[in-house]
Amino acid sequence: QVQLVESGGGLVQAGGSLRLSCAASGRTFSSHAMGWFRQAPGSEREFVGCISRSGGSTYYSESVKGRFTISRDNAKNTMYLQMNSLKVEDTAVYLCAAVWTSFSERYYNTERAYTYWGQGTQVTVSS
Repeated sequence: QVQLVESGGGLVQAGGSLRLSCAASGRTFSSHAMGWFRQAPGSEREFVGCISRSGGSTYYSESVKGRFTISRDNAKNTMYLQMNSLKVEDTAVYLCAAVWTSFSERYYNTERAYTYWGQGTQVTVSS
C-alpha cells in the first residue's frame, strides 16, 4: 500500500513558477513508477508527465513539454514537478499517482495504468 500526499500548490501569476511535491509513504517508493495528472473544473483528468522508478526516464505531454520538469528523490520518497512559464490554462488540481513495476526504466502515461492516487493540490495561474 502506498499513500501519496501532494503539496506546493498555490496562486501564481502567468509566467511564474511553482514546484509541487508528492510525498509517498512506505519503503517501496523506489519500486514504483510515478506520474502527474491534472484536472480543471468541468474537464477530464489530463496526463501531465511521468517518471520511471529509477528517475532515469521521463515523458511529458505536449502541452507542458519544455516548461515542466519531473524529478524524484528515492531516498526521500518524494517526487517533484517543477513548473515554469506558467500559463492561465495550467490552472487545475494536480494529482500524483504511483504504480508498482519491475522495470527500472518503464514509465506510464495513461491514467488507467496507475494504482495509487493522491488527493491533489490546487494550482491557480492568474493573468
